[in-house]
Amino acid sequence: MLQYLIILLDDASTSYCHYSPSQSQHQLIGLTDLKAGIRFAMKENLMIQYVYPDCDLPQEYKDTIETIDHSKIIPSNSPLVEEADVVVFNDWKDTIGFSLDESATYVLRINKKDLFAQKDVIKTFIDKVTRLNIVITDVERFTEDDFSKYKSVLDSFGEETEKLYKAGLSPQLNLITDRIALTQMNNCNAGSNNITLAPDGGFYVCPAFYYSEEDKETFCVGDLKNGLAIKAAKLYKLEYAPLCRICDAYQCKRCVWINRKTTYDITTPSHEQCVLAHLERNASRKVLESVRKDKEFYPEQDIKEIDYLDPFDVRIDWHKI
Repeated sequence: MLQYLIILLDDASTSYCHYSPSQSQHQLIGLTDLKAGIRFAMKENLMIQYVYPDCDLPQEYKDTIETIDHSKIIPSNSPLVEEADVVVFNDWKDTIGFSLDESATYVLRINKKDLFAQKDVIKTFIDKVTRLNIVITDVERFTEDDFSKYKSVLDSFGEETEKLYKAGLSPQLNLITDRIALTQMNNCNAGSNNITLAPDGGFYVCPAFYYSEEDKETFCVGDLKNGLAIKAAKLYKLEYAPLCRICDAYQCKRCVWINRKTTYDITTPSHEQCVLAHLERNASRKVLESVRKDKEFYPEQDIKEIDYLDPFDVRIDWHKI
């Protein structure tokens, strides 16, 4: 069931996920379409998430935005960043000199090369913010050697979060702490519990498909005039993903855009996506077990030891469950 409407306010709205916008030219959503999108959200009882560009907005847009409850996703270089509920860094260098708010949530979009090189810098942010989400922008390019490097990064982040947990704090780093807290899948759920309204007035499964020339038409799922028309809507639901529905890497985003890009099937994740998710899962398990040696810690949680990183490798055994 849909719960969220994501509204891209501009063709150059920031990404907050794996994709990168293909358009740098600013083109605001029409004010009439913005108002119609708000009415649609009200009728469908959806929470709105506005995604901002790096520029200011006309006052009439600002007034319209405030007519309904919402959250704001704003890039760190926007003049409106102080209004953000979620601040997005599109380059780790943008964090240099930035005044972090300990009560705010931040997204750091970063490629694997910079993540490996800057892990010691990044981990210093964990105790300075309410929540840090790290989003890797080139998941599909990971190699076996990269997996080993990523495990080292996760071990480093795990040591930092473990230290904070033992000090009585409650850090939130998506790569480590989400799996510790979750007891069921908490994926992106694009197309099932959230949908995107783009500046062209069309609805899309997620922002990534709006910016994809190859898939834009296929994954346009309606418009403001005619409403939603999601083809094969059930395929976006967890129960129709054969491997994912019995997987316990609950923190995995199960990104349907990466699925489509790498396996040509929105229900089937790539090898790279699965391995990264299971490396994160195992790092979370390591932290959980270590903290439990010193204190009671998530007593209801049970992350079992496993001997695989890609569920596809043991799919025959899974069918016996």
